Amino acid sequence: MKAILCEQFGPPEALVLADVPEPEPGRGQVAIDVRACGLNFPDVLMLEGKYQSRPDFPFSPGGELAGVVRSVGPQVSGFAPGIARVGHGGLREQALAQAGRCVRMPDALDFPPAAGLLLTYGTAYHALADRAALTAGETLVVLGAAGGVGLAAVELGKLMGARVIAGASTKEKVDLALSRGAEAGFVYPEGPLSREQQRALSEMIKQLTGGGADVMCDPVGGDYAEPALRAMAWEGRYLVIGFAAGAIPSLPLNLLLLKGCDIRGVFYGELAVRDPDRNRQLLADLLTWAAEGRIAPHVSEEFPLARAGEAICLLADRRALGKVIVTIP
Repeated sequence: MKAILCEQFGPPEALVLADVPEPEPGRGQVAIDVRACGLNFPDVLMLEGKYQSRPDFPFSPGGELAGVVRSVGPQVSGFAPGIARVGHGGLREQALAQAGRCVRMPDALDFPPAAGLLLTYGTAYHALADRAALTAGETLVVLGAAGGVGLAAVELGKLMGARVIAGASTKEKVDLALSRGAEAGFVYPEGPLSREQQRALSEMIKQLTGGGADVMCDPVGGDYAEPALRAMAWEGRYLVIGFAAGAIPSLPLNLLLLKGCDIRGVFYGELAVRDPDRNRQLLADLLTWAAEGRIAPHVSEEFPLARAGEAICLLADRRALGKVIVTIP
């Protein structure tokens, strides 16, 4: 069977398409005929050796997939077409997944949008519901609002009754977020930001929110973090989700004192390990909403397996809108 392999850390262009043996599921595992694999920014970091987990070489990137169960290992039963989170290993014709990380696809979903559902929407929903305790009527500001997690946060924030303000690096990206439920939006400059640009960004957020954000969803980090923190409302919750801008920011802690606000980390993968019951509840909500058409991953581009490196480049260059999916006939 065919698989995309990373043989050493480097850019997505260094990935190779190779023949590998078909996998055999072990205890608690399922083997899946992959039909679609969703790509995410952690795939970029993993290829560069900058992610918190480092698989042994050679490995396949791709952390969420949709397909049809081919076979099951010992102590597994009751599986059919479904969606799985695998951490890595999705960019291949057949993949192994832990049965506990698989869920049945709603009949109303096709494979490409299903492959863009679990990681981004799971992260955004855990962030807003569990970490921020977002309530109806609050103001939610989303940075990187046209990315996978950002766009999911826009949709879910709207669904949860929040007033959503979307920020992104281009008007095209802001317009996409507005079309998915954001009430207002703003374009921020590409980094690095000067002190003047940072102050202007803070003032823009304050004006759009009417004084400050109740919840700030930040998968971007870098030079955008401090001005976003300065634009928090009293007792606001600042959600640290990722660092797509590249740099991990250092923040002045006196801002938390002055605003009575919190900084809260979001690590959805760890939640799934530590609290599987809560994770199943989150996924049940998401799958119900997806089946009802209340949420829908925006798949902007699809690529065949042989062009997976090109697809990951879109994320590395921050040109992706919503989800980029690799499909396998």
